[in-house]
Amino acid sequence: MQFANRLQPLQSNVFADMDKAKAAALSAGKQLIDLSLGSSDLPASPLVIEAMAKSLHDPSTHGYLLFHGTQGFRQAAADWYKQKFGITVDPETEVLPLIGSQEGTAHLPLALLNPGDFALLQDPGYPSHAGGVYLASGQIYPMPLLAENDFLPVFAEIPADVLAQSRMMVLSYPHNPTAAIAPLSFFQEAVAFCQQHDIALIHDFPYVDLVFGEIGDVVPSVLQADPEKSVSIEFFTLSKSYNMGGFRIGYAIGNAELIKALRQVKAAVDFNQYKGILNGAIAALTGPQAGVADGVAIFRKRRDAFITALHQIGWQVPTPKGTMYIWAKLPSPWDKNSVEFCTELVKQTGVAASPGAGFGKSGEGYVRFALVHEPPLLQTAVERIAQFLH
Repeated sequence: MQFANRLQPLQSNVFADMDKAKAAALSAGKQLIDLSLGSSDLPASPLVIEAMAKSLHDPSTHGYLLFHGTQGFRQAAADWYKQKFGITVDPETEVLPLIGSQEGTAHLPLALLNPGDFALLQDPGYPSHAGGVYLASGQIYPMPLLAENDFLPVFAEIPADVLAQSRMMVLSYPHNPTAAIAPLSFFQEAVAFCQQHDIALIHDFPYVDLVFGEIGDVVPSVLQADPEKSVSIEFFTLSKSYNMGGFRIGYAIGNAELIKALRQVKAAVDFNQYKGILNGAIAALTGPQAGVADGVAIFRKRRDAFITALHQIGWQVPTPKGTMYIWAKLPSPWDKNSVEFCTELVKQTGVAASPGAGFGKSGEGYVRFALVHEPPLLQTAVERIAQFLH
């Protein structure tokens, strides 16, 4: 049996590779401390669960859910966005429900790329950004994210011949895996660059609330740099802010033509998820937001505990300003082989992390730790890491 060539780049995946290593460690009797996957261990709000539970007893929610039936959710998303960023959004033409933001980043290339067209992607970056381009038979131009540039791409370094064939750029800040934050001035530069070169600007924004500045600090939305929504679309998820990762609910906001194109692709692939999930999401977006702040405070404590523990064992790592990750430069002799470091670490200690090379060529020499356990267990993980290093 023969398969499409587009499957070839999808043969390996950082999470799948580490899953095999974790399974081997468990089989060998290791007590696993899994810091490799950014899936929140915090529960969804009782208000969310109650809204979904109530929906289960309503037979009108049991059928297929088409676009018109999502109007309440789209209005809630538009209202949430207006309240947070001060920009009016049309829920009919500028909002689209998604099965997580990953669906959006994976499907939009099918609407934008012809075979051979380029997508400009962050390197390192989230693997699904590349996966969607491969499925669309596009080419990837990796934009290196380096510490000396605050993990921001340098647009002037993109070759002219690549720009001539580029149809989309994907950004994501706060950034996974580097945990970097971008200022509004950077997004203004990105919008102007994409307008100049007729490129669609996609911003993946799962960590919109997970920032560790002063209480009430808000990281910028790309639409604040493009309030007319001339070239931009932004993807949101309820996985991080509202601990609803398993419910697979997200949405897109932005340029009406991009929303329409993504909706056309989506219509060919699936309907929407169960309406009860959307009712839970409406409860999350419109209800009290104290739970979001509480979650941020929890991850701040975890960040501080993990960073302090790393510093105590002599591993100097910068303190991130956002996300649920620590992006750590590997010490010698592991600084040239992050995959081997992570494989041996979980094999010998049971501590699982994600190798930087799995996020792109520029990620080599780094490792990503996800802060998905309470401080005592994080400190135990660092104690095991210390034994492994020494």
